[in-house]
Amino acid sequence: MRDPEFWRHEGIIPKLLSPLSAAWRAGTCFRNLTTTPRHPGCPVFCVGNFTVGGAGKTPTAVALYNLLTKLGRTPHFVSRGYGGSIEGPHRVDPDADTAAKVGDEPLLLAQHGPAWISRNRALGAETARNAGANAIILDDGLQNPSLIKDCSFAVIDSSYGIGNGRVMPAGPMRESLISGLEKVRAIILIGDKTPEFIAHLPASVPVLRAGIEPINGAEFDQSRVLAFAGIGRPSKFYDSLRKAGAQIIQTHDFSDHHPFTAQELGDLRAEASNLDARLVTTQKDLMRLPLQDRDGISSLDIRLVFEAPDQLAKIVTSVLADG
Repeated sequence: MRDPEFWRHEGIIPKLLSPLSAAWRAGTCFRNLTTTPRHPGCPVFCVGNFTVGGAGKTPTAVALYNLLTKLGRTPHFVSRGYGGSIEGPHRVDPDADTAAKVGDEPLLLAQHGPAWISRNRALGAETARNAGANAIILDDGLQNPSLIKDCSFAVIDSSYGIGNGRVMPAGPMRESLISGLEKVRAIILIGDKTPEFIAHLPASVPVLRAGIEPINGAEFDQSRVLAFAGIGRPSKFYDSLRKAGAQIIQTHDFSDHHPFTAQELGDLRAEASNLDARLVTTQKDLMRLPLQDRDGISSLDIRLVFEAPDQLAKIVTSVLADG
């Protein structure tokens, strides 16, 4: 599923859908009022966003993991396991688990450090704590009221911002900007654009600018590439490939978290062969492919780089000192 175009702008459709947005907000309010949050007994860092769709949460969570490890902590990831079949709590085994079982994002996070999936976020965090974690990185979950967070970051794709600023289904927002800002310690703005709403943020919410950097980009320099992706905003992936020097001959977009079939992969391989091109996809998409189906398919590996990394370190160090 792709974001509808009307989520990006004001217009008649968002206005007509505004009563449903009010119902969404009412449901969220009821959920918050009827949920008793818990704390696992160690600092909880939430990496979330205000909108649905891809914003860069996974590389942000990995960057936060690396920082916490550098500061002497033993962080564990906790994720809902979107797209997976089990409820958890379950510690992800990157060598044995599949995306169909645990979800693609937890499988990717587990390549970097201990990762748990749990539909019950509070129980997942408590289980991770009992397994030795002394810091929790909550992947998504900004709008989940079951777990008390010590520090929350909202990740924003600078090329998309907050769309038309309306709450679902009239817009892409999971909650109003006002309520979201009350929850976050800082905004992490990924990309070189500056959305209009940034100028109106309160001084209490700093903006940490960052960018996506290919790790293995040189591998694709001057290569003919057939690129495919099943992520929220595939254009970002294609842009990264082009910046790495790849010659993109053809692209194929699939729905977010798309489970690729053998027929689809066969068709992609045949087309790539006819075009004399390499098959390249994202790290997340590669995680959704069975091991036996990954031969001949490369991924563009990425990392998040902060313009001023000391800003993030200062916030995290302050939270750890308080906890």
